[in-house]
Amino acid sequence: MSKQVVPYGLWPSPVSAEAVSQSLRFRELRWDNESDALVWLEERSDRGVLVACSLGDAPRDLTEEHHVRARVGYGGGDFDVAHGHVVYAEKSGRLYMQRLSSGAPWPITPGFGAAAAPVIDSFGRWVLYVHSYEGKDCLATVDVEGRRWPHRLVSGADFYMQPAVHPDGATIAWIEWDHPNMPWDGCRLLVAHVDASATDLSDTTLIAGGQQTPVFQPAFSPDGRYLSYITTESDWDQLVLYDIYEGAWRTLLDLGCSLMEPAWVQGMRTYAWSHDGRSLVFLRNDQGISSLWRCDVESGECFPLEMPYTAISQPVCSARAPKVGYLASSAQIPQRVVVQAWQEQAQTDAEASPYALPETSPFASEEGIETTDLSKGPWILRRATGERLATDFLPTPKPISWSASDGTEVFGLYYAPSSATHQGTGLPPVILDIHGGPTAQRVASYSSDVAFFTSRGFGLLAVNYRGSTGYGKAYRDALRERWGEVDVEDAAGAAKALIEQKLADPERLVIRGGSAGGYTVLNALVHHPGLFRAGVSLFGVSNLFTLAADTHKFEARYLDSLVGPLPEAAERYRTWSPIFHANKIQDPVAIFQGDEDRVVPPDQSASIAQALKSRGVPHIYRLFAGEGHGWRKSETILAYYRELMDFLKEHVLFS
Repeated sequence: MSKQVVPYGLWPSPVSAEAVSQSLRFRELRWDNESDALVWLEERSDRGVLVACSLGDAPRDLTEEHHVRARVGYGGGDFDVAHGHVVYAEKSGRLYMQRLSSGAPWPITPGFGAAAAPVIDSFGRWVLYVHSYEGKDCLATVDVEGRRWPHRLVSGADFYMQPAVHPDGATIAWIEWDHPNMPWDGCRLLVAHVDASATDLSDTTLIAGGQQTPVFQPAFSPDGRYLSYITTESDWDQLVLYDIYEGAWRTLLDLGCSLMEPAWVQGMRTYAWSHDGRSLVFLRNDQGISSLWRCDVESGECFPLEMPYTAISQPVCSARAPKVGYLASSAQIPQRVVVQAWQEQAQTDAEASPYALPETSPFASEEGIETTDLSKGPWILRRATGERLATDFLPTPKPISWSASDGTEVFGLYYAPSSATHQGTGLPPVILDIHGGPTAQRVASYSSDVAFFTSRGFGLLAVNYRGSTGYGKAYRDALRERWGEVDVEDAAGAAKALIEQKLADPERLVIRGGSAGGYTVLNALVHHPGLFRAGVSLFGVSNLFTLAADTHKFEARYLDSLVGPLPEAAERYRTWSPIFHANKIQDPVAIFQGDEDRVVPPDQSASIAQALKSRGVPHIYRLFAGEGHGWRKSETILAYYRELMDFLKEHVLFS
């Protein structure tokens, strides 16, 4: 059937704003060592719901009244599962414990501050977690029944992340760091012995890391011999094993690719130990394409796990069988919760872990959940959408690159307009999408946002400017003390590359970005007027001075490395703050902001909107009630897409 010719941007699309607003979002996975049930977190509009699934059974909701959401920094590290129980952080800041089989949850911490990254100890006696209160962070412990007041176990550093408990229940590990560093700049991995009541530490030892060496995701092997972690000693990441018995280090993986992600949130994982400790299942990121591999710990030999996905996250291995759960998607496959097995020699009784659950454990008498063992796969346990769209409506990313002024190759993913029923003539309008962070990365994942635009006849270029993750440490560090300069140069270079490669109508280019990406949008409009037909800023930064004074604790000193420390770098702050140069903006701008944003306060957007209004520059300013740094509510997402499309029609398609 021939396609109907309709102008780009105006194609009828089955990807409605309503459908995008109703999609599920999956965040974290955990596997229970007793019942073998897989538990994950779903975001449904602005609610976080825990869902459990025993293989061979249907998924079921665990939390009904509570909103599961950790609120330390950017969040993450919402829950843990062990011994037939789940512990989770509720939006109020309290930790709750609940049986997987049945029964109501009970609080185990009082209602003050915020908790995240809970870990149930190996024998089910206590919970180790990150706690933040009145600007001070620590590692704390509390008993699983919540009978005693929580105990502050580790304090003194500015930040804590990724706590782990050894199978012997007497050793813990954690990540900590101090201002002005971000965790990917440099942090410390420490271990210490903890007493049986989890109230006293001894023999604290620095294992890895430092002021300029990041460390990521410490994890103990099931047999207790190794402490594994990822670090960056050169341009690429290494996965290292620390032999606790021998006191020796061994680099297991050094593959010339990205193995870790910038630790923006708690609870991030890019690898997992197999049930018998013989293998590590890990993710590798090759310029935005993810793949899942298994590495034999003894030989170092690596084997790919075959799958149709190009964006994978949160791998977690069963404690009872050779299988891994993960979140996955590709450009044409919406996000799924997946379980996959691999063939491995069975473990003998003599090789089993020596750390058995004691009879004195509060969980020892609990009945587990019967499960169906997994012998084949992969199994899809949950889908984010109904997956009803024909693949002709879903674009496939095309990697493109261009050269910066210093000769560095800059990367992006281009999505062409895609429709099973319609086509345009000439060159399409294209949206340059600028990610936040600015250390984030656009990867080859499914994006209902991308499909919303490409199915209507827009092209979209996801720009991974210098400063992005996934292309080596030197590429990421290229933004240091040059934020506003390098990212804007690369955005302008992306626009020119689209024109030179005849992928876009040069008269209908749009630049859009959120947070740090919104900052790049505003600066691009200031320094390259007329290059873009319009700009779209979502909770974007407009004033670096007030951001340095006003933002949340996690990023309070981030500008020291991105722009420079104050007062020495005051001139750079003024040069690259869009609010001081708003008189140069002449192109239409759409500004969207949440009124509860603690990261980029609403004044940042309000001030730039007022500056545009005073000069009569075409713009819209929309403040969404009850939203923070990004949209969660279905009604907000729906309103955002409707208002943005109206703006694009008026100022790009019909102008």
